[in-house]
Amino acid sequence: MYPARFEYYRANTLQEAIHLLQQHSGAKLLAGGHSLIPIMKLRLAQPPVLIDIGRISELSGVMKTDGRLRIGSLTTHAMLAASEAVKKHCPILAEAAGQIADPAVRNKGTIGGNLAHADPGSDLPAVTLALDGVIHITGRDGDRQVNASDFFLDLLTTDLKPEEVLTAVELPALEERTGSCYLKFEHPASGYAVCGAAAIVALGGDESCERAGLCFNGVTATPYRASAVTEALAGQNLEDATIDQAVTEHLSIDDPMGDTYASGPYRVELAKVYSKRALKTARDRARS
Repeated sequence: MYPARFEYYRANTLQEAIHLLQQHSGAKLLAGGHSLIPIMKLRLAQPPVLIDIGRISELSGVMKTDGRLRIGSLTTHAMLAASEAVKKHCPILAEAAGQIADPAVRNKGTIGGNLAHADPGSDLPAVTLALDGVIHITGRDGDRQVNASDFFLDLLTTDLKPEEVLTAVELPALEERTGSCYLKFEHPASGYAVCGAAAIVALGGDESCERAGLCFNGVTATPYRASAVTEALAGQNLEDATIDQAVTEHLSIDDPMGDTYASGPYRVELAKVYSKRALKTARDRARS
């Protein structure tokens, strides 16, 4: 199918993009295009104007400062997967980015577009939430920051306002004795996560769990944080049986999504299986 007619503009600077958004009501930003263009072809979205921001160099790249990574919104999935800084300081992000779709998508799709689109089957929202990431946004009124826990509001809906641009994602550089893991059960055709599990485990000097994070893609309309599971693991010696028990007793997802490929209850069972695997792998990596 062909998309509805639209006007096309290319912004060369961030301020030019914001100005164009103010000028054109209903305009959409175009970065990698691998989320927006398909839904336009299906006529599920019919923006009258597209503003191409893909050539704004200031929005791309990875920088480490003060124990944190700042990742420009136009940084592609392939760049994340290959970045030595990301692999060293935030390996779960590189691991997840390397599992997105196929090479064509990874070489064009961007972290900013992935988060702003907020597809429940996308891989990076749960990883960003598990890491307690911060989303940097710029608009007419200046810059603001939104915690990942407040950014994803509903299915394909975020806190990003129509005249704003997602400019960067800020993530903590994981410390020593901290392991992470992203695993997913993917749809065989699309590669989207039917269930993706992002796990973070930080160990103390006595091998007990100092901190843990566990979030899911694909199971609910927004990335889901399994706080009850990680609270049950705090202070515990993370043997396999301890992890299994925490997940079995404390993972409860009340409103899972369901479709013709995977029902809601099936996705919940996948979440139980993949959370155990991801937590154990994160623990093993923290120990190594």
